[in-house]
Amino acid sequence: MRVTPTRTDEREKPVTSEPSGRERDGATEAFVTHRNLLFTVAYEMLGSAADAEDVLQETWLRWAGVDLAEVRDRRAYLVRITTRQALNRLRTLGRRKESYVGSWLPEPLLTTPDVAEDVELADSVSMAMMLVLETLTPTERAVFVLREVFDLGYDEIAEAVEKSPVAVRQIAHRARAHVAARRPRGVVSAAESRQALEAFRRAVETGDLQGLLDILSPDVVLLGDGGGVKQAVLRPVTGRDKVARLVLGGLLKHAASLSLGPAQVNGYPALVVHLDGALDTVVAVRLDEGRITGLYAVRNPEKLSHMRRETALRR
Repeated sequence: MRVTPTRTDEREKPVTSEPSGRERDGATEAFVTHRNLLFTVAYEMLGSAADAEDVLQETWLRWAGVDLAEVRDRRAYLVRITTRQALNRLRTLGRRKESYVGSWLPEPLLTTPDVAEDVELADSVSMAMMLVLETLTPTERAVFVLREVFDLGYDEIAEAVEKSPVAVRQIAHRARAHVAARRPRGVVSAAESRQALEAFRRAVETGDLQGLLDILSPDVVLLGDGGGVKQAVLRPVTGRDKVARLVLGGLLKHAASLSLGPAQVNGYPALVVHLDGALDTVVAVRLDEGRITGLYAVRNPEKLSHMRRETALRR
């Protein structure tokens, strides 16, 4: 499907002629230039790298047929296409989650070092924040991501989500309040995360129950995602004592063949668990006031493919 811009100059509509070689080259250059940005938009909206990649393919198919002479801002137009495709995919993803076995967790990404250097970007893609975004409606999520993470203007967002600027302002206000009530109370530094994870790893490797209890918050919540393929807790486990005993009991069964190591996941330090030398689990955490309040263990093999290579994210 080929499209041209909205309204008189930028509304998506079919074109009747093939783009010239120069236009094709220009379209390719613009798409490559902004590809990491578009992936980040799609991933923050979907929580799935695989679905974000599919959205990028759909974006390219539409972008390749656009009359570039009528596009005033190529970046904004690409973001608009990506947002609309991600919204369509998000609604489909919602139906898939309804039949998902156990808890659904975002797909972890092995991120490049520069992601951690952009504190706001790292916070926005952290596992804890991605789970907060899961509680928004599709349109609220799109508006929040485009406004709070990518700092798009309300008029631009309105074009992307096909709402009026007045409605977008109201949605943005509602989404900000919703997120503020559920997000971690403060931005956690990488050093704090590393310190907490090191204490957690040390306690697990040595079977130190008290050491584990000391680093866990009294109301800590453990979520596991095995996707029905790997064994994982099917429902959230809440409470320091329950979580500590479950973690130690589960991991110590495989102590001889198990290893834990650090990794940079979604912009923050995390742990990767290898079993018999093979990647088995990614463990991300949520920290509040120096203690772990959330443990997120992703075991579903279909969600671990982006842990084999670094992913570049951009704003």
